[in-house]
Amino acid sequence: MDQASLIEQLRIERPAPKAAGRSIWRWVVAGVLVVASGGLGAFALAPRGIPIQVAIAEPAPRDSAASALSVLDASGYVVARRQATVSAKITGKVVMVGIEEGQRVERDEIIARLDDTNARAGVSEAQAQLEQSRANLAAAEVAFANATPTFNRNEQQFVRAVISAQSFDAAKTTFDAARSNVDVAERGVGVAEARLALARRNLDDTVVRAPFAGVVTVKAAQEGEMVSPISAGGGFTRTGIGTIVDMSSLEVEVDVSENFITRVTPEQRVSVRLNAYPDLAFPARVIAIVPTADRAKATVKVRVGFDQGDARVLPEMGARVAFLDGAEPGAAPEARATAAQAPVLVPRESVQVDGDTGVVFVVSDGAVERRTVRLGGESAAGRIVLAGLTAGTRLARGDLAALSDGARVRIEN
Repeated sequence: MDQASLIEQLRIERPAPKAAGRSIWRWVVAGVLVVASGGLGAFALAPRGIPIQVAIAEPAPRDSAASALSVLDASGYVVARRQATVSAKITGKVVMVGIEEGQRVERDEIIARLDDTNARAGVSEAQAQLEQSRANLAAAEVAFANATPTFNRNEQQFVRAVISAQSFDAAKTTFDAARSNVDVAERGVGVAEARLALARRNLDDTVVRAPFAGVVTVKAAQEGEMVSPISAGGGFTRTGIGTIVDMSSLEVEVDVSENFITRVTPEQRVSVRLNAYPDLAFPARVIAIVPTADRAKATVKVRVGFDQGDARVLPEMGARVAFLDGAEPGAAPEARATAAQAPVLVPRESVQVDGDTGVVFVVSDGAVERRTVRLGGESAAGRIVLAGLTAGTRLARGDLAALSDGARVRIEN
C-alpha cells in the first residue's frame, strides 16, 4: 500500500456547515410560531368592543299628558296680562318710597308718599271757607226769621187797609230778599263742602297705593325726586313710582304662522317649556286666538294660559310651546291622524338631551347606531320619546360620550 492510500484512510468526515445552520433556524422559527400562536389565542379569547348596558324602550303610559304628540311648535314669551307702572295722579316731590324689587304688595297698600304741604294747606283753607259759608247761612236764616213776622203783620194790615200798598210792597221785598239770602247761603255751604272734599282728595292723591295685589318688578323713583303722570317737570321728572305685576295672570304669547293657524283651536292642550328650564314641561291650554294677523310677519298671536301657577315662571322668559293633538289619551288610532308612531318611555341615561330633540344609540348585532329622536315630557320613570323610536328597541345606557355611530360594543350586566 502506497503512502497516499494510508493518508486517505486517516481523513475524518465532518457534517457540512450549511446543513447545521438550517437545523438551528428551524428550532428558532418553531419557537416563534409557538409564542405567536399563544398570543393570537389569547387575543382571540379576550373580550372586544366598548362595554355598555342595555335598556328597552317601553310604551309610554296612555294616561300621561306628555305622551300626546305635537302638531305644531312655536316660540314666544311669558307676559303678564295684569301689570301696571304705578304713578301719582299729581305732580310732586317724593318723600317716601316703601317698595323694593321682589316685594309682594297687597291691594291699596301704600307704596309711596309725595310732599303734602300744599295739599294740607289747601284742606285748611277749604275748611275755613266751609265754616264761613255755614256762618253766612246762619246769618241769613236769622235775617229771614226776623223778616217773617214783620211781613205777616204787614200783610194783615194791608188786607184791613191799615197800610198803603207801597208800604206792603216794601215789606214783601225785604221778606223775599231774606228768603233768597237763605237759599244762596245754603248753596254756598254746598260749594264749600265740595271744595273741602276736593282739597282732601288732593291730599289723598299725595299717597300712592297699589292698584292690585302683586309683586314689584321695577322700583323707578327715589326719595327727593319729582314725579308726574305726564312728565311736565322736564327730563329729570319720573313718570312712575314702580311696576307691579300680578303673577297669577302670567301667560305665554306666541306668534303662529298663518299657514298653520288651522292647527290651533281654543282650549287646545299645550306643553310649555321655558328656556330657563328646558327639562320641565308645564301643562297649559290655549286661552284665545287673537282675531287679527300681523301683515309684516304673516303671523297670528295666540294666548296660552298655564293650568297651574308656578313660582319659577317669570315675566319676559322665553318659552317654546308645543300644541298637542286634540285626541284624548287612549283614543283610537284614527283619532291621532298626525301621529307617526306611539310614544315610548326610555331611561334618562339613554338620551343625550338637546332642547326638544335628543340622541340615542340603538344596539344591534354587536354595534350601535346613532339616532336623533324628538322628545316629549319627562316623568319619574324616564323620558318620553315622541318620534324616532318604537317600543322594544334596545338602547345603550350609561356614559354615552364614548359611543359613536357604528362603534362595536359588548353588553355587560
